Parts: sequence; structure tokens; C-alpha cells
Amino acid sequence: MSDGAALAGPDGALRCPWALSTEDYVSYHDEEWGRPVHGDDALFERLSLEAFQSGLSWITILRRRPGFRAAFADFGITEVAAFTDEDRERLLADPGIIRNRAKVDATLANARVLVDWSPGELDALIWSHAPDPEGRSAPKTLSDVPAVTPESTALSKALKKRGLRFVGPTTAYALMQACGLVNDHLEACVSRTSPPGA
Repeated sequence: MSDGAALAGPDGALRCPWALSTEDYVSYHDEEWGRPVHGDDALFERLSLEAFQSGLSWITILRRRPGFRAAFADFGITEVAAFTDEDRERLLADPGIIRNRAKVDATLANARVLVDWSPGELDALIWSHAPDPEGRSAPKTLSDVPAVTPESTALSKALKKRGLRFVGPTTAYALMQACGLVNDHLEACVSRTSPPGA
């Protein structure tokens, strides 16, 4: 695993090595990561969770995702934008989420910005930063996968310019990976060679 190449999972199929550390990761890797995500609320959820993940491992967020969804009204932008100071205090006392004051405040503030956007505007802005897939070689090992790209830097700047918070270039790239704007499954990974539905 030290070279970061694809590894065989329990079923013998090769996968990105990070996907094999827990059963939760296997299903997330196989069924979600890198699949195209559209819809303003769905992308608001991913953007919020990537922000909460900053400084933590993704598995910490993934295992708390049901708690996050319950606490944040399934990340409906309209609903979260209407949260009150009482809701904020409720969130900061909720053991089912990451009780980070700055990240909670950023999520609420982002919803209040996004609620004034036109339907589909967040989706369009994010997806306008997807790079040409033909211009990217499939990564062979984890060392070939970047943490930041010119596209994620541009996306971060565009989101910040519109008033969104906790959307740095690294967070923006993690969003791009998770939501299918880029395909960073390794070249030999089963999810790259035989994606679901193929």
C-alpha cells in the first residue's frame, strides 16, 4: 500500500487504497465518490460537509452524515437559511455533528447567501469549473492525485467572490472529486473501469 497503487478488496476487485480501510469507505467509494452530483441542495450538502471535514478525516464526517442531515434539515437551502439563533445553539450542542462554531456559522451564512440565488445557479457555477476530462490522465497511484488544481482555485475564488465561506481551494477540489467534476479513481480501480450502470 506504500506506493499508493490500487489494491484488491474483499471481492478481489482492485480499488483505490483509501477505500479499503473501513467498510463505510468501501460502499462510499463504490457507490458515491466521483459520481456526478447535481442539484443546489445536494451540492450545498456536499459543500457544507467538505467544510466540516477540514482538518479531520472524511470517515469522521461520513459516519456522522445522518446526524448532519437530521440537524441541518437535509441541507435544504431554504430551510437552513431560515434557522434562528435558537437553531444555532441547538447545533452547537448536538453530539451528532461536529460542533465547530466557525463551521456551523459558515454553513448558516452560506445558506443565507444561496437562498437569494436563482434555482440551479449554484449547480451551474460549480459545474462550470469542471475540467475537460480528455485533458487529464488517469492517476496510477495516490501520489498522482493532486490536492489543489487551477480549476479548484478558480472555483474557490468564484464562490468566495459570491460571499461563501470555508471554500478554500483544497475544499473546492475535494468537492470536485466527490461530486464527479473530476474522476480521480485510480487507473486500475474497478470504479473507473466499470462504473455502476456501465
